[in-house]
Amino acid sequence: MRISVSSDMDEPVARLLVEELRRRGHEVLPHGALQPGEDSRWAVCSERAARDVAAGTADQAVVCCWTGTGASIAANKVPGVRAALCADAYTADGARRWNDANVLALSLRLTSEPLLKEILDAWFAGTAGDEAEDRENRAHVERLDRGRAAP
Repeated sequence: MRISVSSDMDEPVARLLVEELRRRGHEVLPHGALQPGEDSRWAVCSERAARDVAAGTADQAVVCCWTGTGASIAANKVPGVRAALCADAYTADGARRWNDANVLALSLRLTSEPLLKEILDAWFAGTAGDEAEDRENRAHVERLDRGRAAP
């Protein structure tokens, strides 16, 4: 899988994230502080990673900033992106299952190495749920992306 990764800071957890994704066999497209010479402001690098997903040049993305909040907000401004800030494996599983999230947002401050691996395990094991309510909610979000009000 091709994964776009952004971080506004060159922190150990960001480097570990890239290493772990590669160890799992993913191709990594780095942005921000992970790509020398690129703009590392959280809003800019998170948008770039999210646009990779929206354009189809990446299957998914992981965006990081100190709390993960700003990165998730910026990524969610890109139509077609469903970014979820996940601080634990349960949330990551739910984000994939109920929301079909395609961008994982992480806190550089709160994510330890063991927690990172648990979150990634849950994220990549998860798939979009097929229950009617899940499908209806995702369809509603897609209409919001297109600027259309709910029926």
